[in-house]
Amino acid sequence: MSNRMRQDQALTTAGLGAATLLDQLATAVLVLDGGLRMRYLNSATEMLFGASARRLVGTPLPGLVTQGESLAERLLEALSSEAPYTERELNLQLGSAADAPVVVDCMVTPMRLGNGARALLLELHQQDRHMRISRDENLLTQQQASRAVVRGLAHEIKNPLGGLRGAAQLLDAELHDPELQDYTRVIMEEADRLQQLVDTLLGPNLPPRMREMNIHQVMERVRTLVAAEGHPGITVRSDYDPSLPSLVADPDQLIQAVLNIVRNAIEALLSQSRRGQPAEVVLFTRAQRQFTIGHRRHRLVIRVDVVDNGPGIPPEFVEQIFYPMVTGRAEGTGLGLSIAQDLIGRHGGMIECQSRPGETRFSIFLPLQQGEP
Repeated sequence: MSNRMRQDQALTTAGLGAATLLDQLATAVLVLDGGLRMRYLNSATEMLFGASARRLVGTPLPGLVTQGESLAERLLEALSSEAPYTERELNLQLGSAADAPVVVDCMVTPMRLGNGARALLLELHQQDRHMRISRDENLLTQQQASRAVVRGLAHEIKNPLGGLRGAAQLLDAELHDPELQDYTRVIMEEADRLQQLVDTLLGPNLPPRMREMNIHQVMERVRTLVAAEGHPGITVRSDYDPSLPSLVADPDQLIQAVLNIVRNAIEALLSQSRRGQPAEVVLFTRAQRQFTIGHRRHRLVIRVDVVDNGPGIPPEFVEQIFYPMVTGRAEGTGLGLSIAQDLIGRHGGMIECQSRPGETRFSIFLPLQQGEP
């Protein structure tokens, strides 16, 4: 018996088919027919193109790539010559020209289908994915170090602050001059305000109360709260994937995290709406397969995007906005996004941000199950 037959027999015995194995790969694998139409694709390909297999099968690949004429020429040449080739760091412009290109290593292998027709096997290994994973790992490490420093500092502040307020309270009881009591009360009020700020820096003290829930209950609750606050001229609309499964999470903490991000987006749109310019926040939910958060790879995660069409975040702030006390607004505390990142981190997820003038996108990734190291 040949090695190939032994391997096929082993897979059959284990109950694993070729399609099941290919769906576990982080590499996008697809088969094109003679017309460069997709005839097969795995889960990683769905994630790369942001569409389901049902929608993609039968679609010509060059039609999904902006300015895909040159790609089509190279693929047709490989199909005609039946010669494989590899192209490193290929920029695929998926979607509109305004979207960032995807950087992939592309391996093209000519093959024959069961009926003898020519076809191409494509393997697309996303290079910018590795850069994102490295950036996320650095972000998580810096966030943990930053939170540890802030928590330690907050605890050190709480003790003398309590003594300061207690002394002012005792002094207030001894004074009989109303004008002097005004000063002691100012001290107590400011001490209370600082105490609230320190408590906010420390973040929620209770661990998440996990239960099975639907992410869209969280999203609609946030929409209701934002609508009640009243922001004339700013539209908040939704674009949900109704097929998303339930997840186990703390709904209150997720509501707080998403609400902090949506409020941040609305703050960025206020001056725009006052000038009568279109101001919009869009809430998206999607599923992503084979996604890595930190050091763990997850078969399936829920992705929540909060997108606004505001002026964008200055590049020098994008890498720092999740740090405590970092804000681009004079009236801001710089705590909302830091707390949101902490709350999502308690669920094994994380938040990313991409921004340019006219579009700022905060993406929340929540794993549906424990990931693989």
